[in-house]
Amino acid sequence: MATKKPAYYQSKYRERLREKGYVKREIWIPPDYTKVLKDCEAAIRAGVMPIIPRIGTERKMSQDENWTTESLLAALRQSEPVIAGDIAVELVEGADPGILLIMKEFGDLQLLMSVSGSQIIVDTQLWAVEEVGDSAAFNEMILKTHKLFPLSTFGIAVGPDGRDYYEMFGSLSAGSILDSVIFEIETLADNALQAAEAYQSDLKNVA
Repeated sequence: MATKKPAYYQSKYRERLREKGYVKREIWIPPDYTKVLKDCEAAIRAGVMPIIPRIGTERKMSQDENWTTESLLAALRQSEPVIAGDIAVELVEGADPGILLIMKEFGDLQLLMSVSGSQIIVDTQLWAVEEVGDSAAFNEMILKTHKLFPLSTFGIAVGPDGRDYYEMFGSLSAGSILDSVIFEIETLADNALQAAEAYQSDLKNVA
């Protein structure tokens, strides 16, 4: 997993876009149009007027089958964001294999995805608990404000160095269509960068 703070990835991502002369605009769309919006964004960046198609079909699992780590990894490798280079994926070996996602369009932010039974979980590491100035006050603030980050929530987990870290994660059914899985991935990445900006001043060592 990443050793640098989410604020670093956020800064790197925004700096790259600003250098290209881009400006940020927030919009709200139905999740089925996520891929269409990405295509429109790519076309506009290339100086081409986008053509917006109607959504008529969805990529689904079979009616009686859920994703496994292996089948989901194979499907992601054939998905538009991965083929376009916006997301890099690789298998993380272990007793419980997972999928490492490197979000190129989000400053190389790293997410970890796992499939367990009927559930898919995607998470990303934020800050070490010891880096928070006032843990009690910070935890209370997170509980009061976590609804500002749709489809994601906060938790505390042990990191690879043995320390406790705040993490952000999201979950969805292992029978979800691939477009919904990708939407969850992109939403979590965006929420993680927004959280890094929103809570940065509550850390002991402000970047």
